[in-house]
Amino acid sequence: MLQRTVRSLQYLLLGLAAGSGALVTVVAGATGCAVLVVTHLGAPAFLAATTAVRRLAGLERRRAALILPAPIPTPYPGAEPATVAGRARQRAAHPATWRDTAWMTILFPLTLVCAVLAVVVLAVDLAALTSPAWAWALPPERRGDPGFMTLTTPGRQATTALAALILLPAAAWLVRALAAGQARLAAGLLKPGRTQRLSERTDHLARTRSRAIDAQAAELRRIERDLHDGAQARIVALGMTLALAERRLKALGPAADQARSDLAAARADVNTALDELRHLVRGIHPPILTDRGLDGALTALFADHPLPVTADIRLPHRLAPALEAAAYFLIAEALTNITKHAHATTVTVTVDTRPDGTLAVTVTDDGQGGADPDGSGLTGLRRRIEALDGTFTLTSPSGGPTTMHAEIPCAL
Repeated sequence: MLQRTVRSLQYLLLGLAAGSGALVTVVAGATGCAVLVVTHLGAPAFLAATTAVRRLAGLERRRAALILPAPIPTPYPGAEPATVAGRARQRAAHPATWRDTAWMTILFPLTLVCAVLAVVVLAVDLAALTSPAWAWALPPERRGDPGFMTLTTPGRQATTALAALILLPAAAWLVRALAAGQARLAAGLLKPGRTQRLSERTDHLARTRSRAIDAQAAELRRIERDLHDGAQARIVALGMTLALAERRLKALGPAADQARSDLAAARADVNTALDELRHLVRGIHPPILTDRGLDGALTALFADHPLPVTADIRLPHRLAPALEAAAYFLIAEALTNITKHAHATTVTVTVDTRPDGTLAVTVTDDGQGGADPDGSGLTGLRRRIEALDGTFTLTSPSGGPTTMHAEIPCAL
């Protein structure tokens, strides 16, 4: 309690110096801006004034750390425009600039009242507590004053000291309460506002989600490489070994017919497993997507599709891996659904990047239409796109055509 009271008193006394500097800064800055606002020096004057206010506000945040359990965070944006006019407009539009100014304006009168009240109450209580030690030094003519009536006799001095001792915790509490109230008011004005905190939280979540998506894409590529270079290579080697053993058994004549039959069945199982593994690898992350990008992967995909695909792909550069994977699997799943359900004869695919930094993907078929937008396959596609802040729309009237359109921001 003693340490908290000392820190509170220190906080209030430091506020007198801080308030004096803040008052001078606000008055000088406001006067300079008002005089120079009609000239080309208005913006530099405003920047100079707000810079001074921000420096003092930073000191106030550190001063509040004497009382508050956690420091007050800084609400200013990390980067500012390069031009003087741009920085002036940004600061004028930022709420923290005016909250800092409001705090600097009220700081001097507020801290003056709080500091004087705390010092007077504490000084009077401590003086009364120590009165038996100094009451003898009062001149006889002053002992009749109303303020010293309780110190005229040793008994009254002891009673006064006892009352001061009883009231000392209350005086210390008042000092702490004044400091805590001032510090909380400072935190309310100097910390980031609710809108800014929500914006910063949104930016943080967007960054962490982007890192999570990139990490997931990298993990899928690693699994694909491990399967391609490890298990798939060993299965291929096993198939070659079985083929060699089958050839050697042929040289043994009819006695090895049963063994050759078993080896042939084993080779068939190995080939089936290899085909399934290759399909699994392509489903995780096609190697061609890593090697040749979205354009090359789609070209290979269209070449293997049973229906004729008219493609219009305009990609000026490679996209983020997660974005390429989302677009590829979106188109691949759409083509699979068209083959199974649409009874279409032609498919048109358009992929391009727009000037606003959006990847647009459109898949259209001339099938029978009537696709259910809430089906499990389309729901999975929609969730994959929405996870990247994209939009997914499906137009499929009865009788066709069916058009699937997705837009994904490229800034991942």
